[in-house]
This record gives sequence, C-alpha cells and structure tokens, in this order.
Amino acid sequence: MARRNKLRKFSDLSTFKNVFQCFDPTAPSLVGMDNQKVELKGKWKTDHFKNNNPIVLELACGRGEYTLALGAMYPDKNFIGVDVKGARIWQGAVHSREQNLENVAFLRTRIEKIDFFFMPDEVEEIWITFPDPFERASKANRRLTYHNFHDYYRKFLKPGGIVQLKTDSDSLWENTLESLAEDKRITILYQNDNIYDSPLDFPELEFKTYYEKSHLEKGRLIKYIRYTIH
Repeated sequence: MARRNKLRKFSDLSTFKNVFQCFDPTAPSLVGMDNQKVELKGKWKTDHFKNNNPIVLELACGRGEYTLALGAMYPDKNFIGVDVKGARIWQGAVHSREQNLENVAFLRTRIEKIDFFFMPDEVEEIWITFPDPFERASKANRRLTYHNFHDYYRKFLKPGGIVQLKTDSDSLWENTLESLAEDKRITILYQNDNIYDSPLDFPELEFKTYYEKSHLEKGRLIKYIRYTIH
C-alpha cells in the first residue's frame, strides 16, 4: 500500500503546475506539467512567477513547511522549495495549491545540480532548515553549509545575498561555524545558539516545523545563523 501511494504521488507531480523535476542528474534538465521539458534558468520570474519579485530558495525543504510559511508571510517574494524526494515535495505542492500560494514552487533535484537551473544573481536568499547534519566526518562534504556547497551558491546568489541556517544539531552548528571561519569571503550577520531564550529578532523564525516542535519537546536548543557570501 505504501509503495502504491508513493507511485501515485510521483504520478501526481507531473500534473502540478508549481512543480519542476530533474530526473537525470548526469544530464540536468527540467520537466514541468505532463513531463514537458522547460527551460527556467534565468526565467523563473518572467516565465513561471510572472513578476519581478525576489527569489528565495529553501534547500532540502522536505514537505515544504517552511517554504509555505514564508510564502504566506511574504507575498511580495517568490519561494522555491528544493528537495530530491518526490513524495516529500508532493505534500508541499498540494498544500500550496490548497492555500492558493502563487508565489510558491518546488524543484525536485539533487542540490549538487542546483546551479544548472539558476543564472548568476538570480537568487537573493537561501534558507536551510533542520537539514541532515551528516555527523560522520567522512560525510562532511554533504553538509549544506560546507564550503563545497558555498561554491555552488556563489554561482547564482546575488552579491550580498543571504544564507540562513536553522538547526537543533550541535555538531552541524559547530561544523558550520568552523567552515564559515575558514572562508574569508563570508560575513556573518547574526548568530544565536538559543533563539527562544529571548524575543525573536526576525519574524521568519516564529514558524515551527513538525520536526522543530519535536526537537523542542526533547529539550533541544534551536540555533540560527545568517551570513552573506561574497
């Protein structure tokens, strides 16, 4: 039954106008509705969103909870949730349709291939919310705040563009600070290793995903950092 439901969701994705998928990471290209090829690199604003508003990405968005919350909070921005798991994206895509969030879309791809789908300076912000910390040292290069991913982000993030991380993981937090300190082209704008210890400094932090609520119930501290990549 679970497999049948997953296959149904995969089939549904090809009928959603707000979902774009890359099926072959060895030859990156996108398909949209009815699996028709689309070219959106440099054209997200004009060809999909039909406006000139800033583009914000949520990487490893999962079910898109934060993407949806940000889209509802900021109708004057365009939000794209990025994840490789189609069944996860399906949930976010369904909810965005139900909420009539025309400023929300989803991109199914490996993040290592994301620069194939955005032109230089096309993105203004990146959110990374509760990603897999990949705690084993052998998998350090899979952490989304590791320097190799910053090299990807530089290809499409505007000068002065902001990257934001929200996490409960102590190891990812420490590894991120170490990685940022090693890169002289990065400027930390704000960091807080316990955001709920005092009034929130940014309204975007008010929203709590399912996993964040679970982390808080277990007594974990929520950490947040924002920085620019030069």
